[in-house]
Amino acid sequence: MMMGDEQARESPRDFETLRALIVERREALPKRLAQVAVYALDNPDEIAFGTAASVAGSAAVQPSTLVRFAQAFGYQGFSELQEVFRSRLRERVPSYDERLARMRQHGIPTSKSSLVLDGFLEAAQRSVAELREKIKPELLERAVETLAAADTIYLIGLRRSFPITSYLSYAMGKLGIRNILIDAVAGMGAEQAGFVTARDAALAVSFTPYASETVTLTNAAKSRGARIVSITDSVFSPIASPADIMLEIVEANFEGFRSMTATMALAMSLAVAVAGRRREG
Repeated sequence: MMMGDEQARESPRDFETLRALIVERREALPKRLAQVAVYALDNPDEIAFGTAASVAGSAAVQPSTLVRFAQAFGYQGFSELQEVFRSRLRERVPSYDERLARMRQHGIPTSKSSLVLDGFLEAAQRSVAELREKIKPELLERAVETLAAADTIYLIGLRRSFPITSYLSYAMGKLGIRNILIDAVAGMGAEQAGFVTARDAALAVSFTPYASETVTLTNAAKSRGARIVSITDSVFSPIASPADIMLEIVEANFEGFRSMTATMALAMSLAVAVAGRRREG
């Protein structure tokens, strides 16, 4: 078999498979290739859109290193690897108009509020049941210990995750837990996160398709020495890799709309448990 044929057979054709392979092999890669791996996992959009020169410059490697990295995973060159990253962007989450159209196609009139409510309640019940079954108590305990030991808890979660972090800030305030909600109002997210120290912890929340600013702020908190607790939906989430403790949760959906029922229950349990742990100490 020709080398090119073998590479074509072995190289991942979809982004999730490639991401899983990079995660699996990252620690065993030579130093420069590992550097590219970290950059690729943290900046998939840049890999998809950038040129070899721009990506190499951002990753602080030579363009030839990108070619070697691509070949290490079975691709002919960087452009072939780049196409897999571009395919990720084509597999986009449906818009809200598309979700409403899907409901009508499935015979669910959006004007019938009782039917819509039943759908969301059923999805919420499934989400809570799955969380109860799959949550690992030891990880939950570690998350509580980490947050309870922090001087200040920074709450990071924008776009659809913002209701979780904003309510957590309210609840923690009522429970006497010092926290800072990073809301990025007026584009000041980086400045708000600029006060993070190694004595603090960050609780980051993000779900597919992941808010890019949440990812950036989480990595910034990590770089300042803070311990990171992430609530997200996959070990391949961009806020999973910087996390010291990752709590995985997948919300069930109703015709493409996802409630936050189970996530809110998990977040509130963390707030109450942290308050209890501090008072015991």
